[in-house]
Amino acid sequence: MTIEIGSTAPDFTLPSNKGDISLSEQLANGPVLLVFYPGDDTPVCTKQLCNYRDNLESFSDIGINVIAINPQSIDSHQAFASKYDLPFPIVSDASGETCRAYGAMSFLRTAKRALVLVGKDGVVRWSTSNFPIFHQSADDIRKALAGIDLN
Repeated sequence: MTIEIGSTAPDFTLPSNKGDISLSEQLANGPVLLVFYPGDDTPVCTKQLCNYRDNLESFSDIGINVIAINPQSIDSHQAFASKYDLPFPIVSDASGETCRAYGAMSFLRTAKRALVLVGKDGVVRWSTSNFPIFHQSADDIRKALAGIDLN
């Protein structure tokens, strides 16, 4: 179960492949889609994040910024992002604290596959979690967000 819709999103400042990322600072640029995923360079996660890369305009057209997150190291994230030319930040939550705060930590200490949309005001607007072998495409997400107040 992911975080409750309507609740205040827990803020974080964590390292990423693009430097330190603070949720509150990112929200100044618009709503943020947090993409929790189990592992770098794994088949389903690679397919998911490459789909978001290839369809980034589906998010940017409606003002949403994408941040991917899991407990793996910055080195792992940098290699993964470089290999697949991923344009969005990939955050390292080494302690797992942020993943737990969003209900996206498995008992195996890996991130669960979950999506959380945080409005510009810091309130959770939408969330979903899926089984580990499935993911939602950018098109699926865009359809799910239709009619949701993104601010």
